[in-house]
Amino acid sequence: MATPNTTTTLHVIAVAYPGRGHVNPMLIFSRLLAARLPPPAVVTVVLTEEWLSLVGGPAAAPPGVRFHTLPNVIPSENGRAADFVKFMEAVYTKLEEPFEKLLDELDTPATAIVADTYLPWVVDVGKRRGVPVCSLYTMSASFFSALLNYDRLPRETELAKAEGELLSKYIPGHGSIRLSDLSSFQCLHKPLELALQAISKSTKAQCLLFTSAYELEPHIINSLRSQLSFPVLPIGPIIPYLTLQQTNLETPSHDDDDYLTFLNSQPQSSVLYVSLGSFLSVSRSQMDEIAFGLQASNVKFLWVARDESSRLREMIVGGCSDRKGMVVTWCDQLKVLCHPSVGGFLTHCGWNSTMEGIFAGVPMLIFPIVVDQPPNGRLVVDEWGAGVWLREDAKSVEVVGRKKVAELVKRVMDLEGDESREMRKRVVMLREACRSTVEEGGSSTVNLNDFVEFLVHAKEDTTRIF
Repeated sequence: MATPNTTTTLHVIAVAYPGRGHVNPMLIFSRLLAARLPPPAVVTVVLTEEWLSLVGGPAAAPPGVRFHTLPNVIPSENGRAADFVKFMEAVYTKLEEPFEKLLDELDTPATAIVADTYLPWVVDVGKRRGVPVCSLYTMSASFFSALLNYDRLPRETELAKAEGELLSKYIPGHGSIRLSDLSSFQCLHKPLELALQAISKSTKAQCLLFTSAYELEPHIINSLRSQLSFPVLPIGPIIPYLTLQQTNLETPSHDDDDYLTFLNSQPQSSVLYVSLGSFLSVSRSQMDEIAFGLQASNVKFLWVARDESSRLREMIVGGCSDRKGMVVTWCDQLKVLCHPSVGGFLTHCGWNSTMEGIFAGVPMLIFPIVVDQPPNGRLVVDEWGAGVWLREDAKSVEVVGRKKVAELVKRVMDLEGDESREMRKRVVMLREACRSTVEEGGSSTVNLNDFVEFLVHAKEDTTRIF
């Protein structure tokens, strides 16, 4: 076992799960951490070679952060959605050995490791080396709690009878989330098995970090703190608000000339921003119904659709002289959501998008696809009162028709409607609570400072940690 060491440089290794919804929060977290660590501390972010290229190469390292890479021994990001199980299994089995080799070759030994929760083998690596491991969970604390306590829930054979029940019947701390909100994930047996394995392993780490904020999930955080025997620290929202503070929302850069010019020409809160995520997507027939519904609503929109952008652009923008909407392959999402002309967000409700929607203070129209998105949607709609369902049941194969799409879009974007006005009041309150957490003295800032103190103590004497 390691002994007190006051001479070694504090060196935090941050290793990200190779997926956009995981890499981005890890990079943002690393930047925040590097800004608070006492010099000459070092933060090293570990990515696959492919992901280093995707984020922009070594020059993209945040201030105070450096990159190291693992070889591309797992399937490419480009085909990840096609065989998700194969991808997860590769991440769980093929990255540990090159990661250990990287640790052996570092010029400055690691004094702590922050690992994405879905890299469960990192906990074992840290234990073998006497290096504390802190698990960073990039989904909601509510979803983590549901998986952590999964054995308390009804068995699969009993779920049909219990689907409408609240999780709070079985797990302390929960409010609005229902058993049915987990059912689309429960159908994916192998991914669920691997996720449960990762959650279980995270309880053997030395600290648990959430990209959520205490003010958004207080009862869940309190419950987890009573259940777990190590620090549980919500440090979110872990979204790119630092870069947002450094830019003018209405001044286009070379990357966003067209869409910001479009937004700048629209009235306040008049544009619906549409993004259904970067990983799993909806069927082509559903995309078409959303497109025709948007067109029928007469609401202005900005839609990010990577693979379908050309086809959708031709369908709904192509011959319109009044330019009701715009379809693009990419945009700076938080910058768009915070733009004065944006008044709503049609979203799949991935956790990062949910946090950005709350931070921006825009009501949401929810179309969950799978995994944590239905529970996130439940938080937004029922617990926070900040949105409405476009589709509530993620398991449903029924296509939501254009008439319903148009109707719900108009309801959310009707600035004079009672329902929309109430949602906007709620989401503004959430926005202020969310933003206050990352100010000096805010709960997330205090927790981040506590985490820095934890890292300093761990470097000086790991016997106090293990």
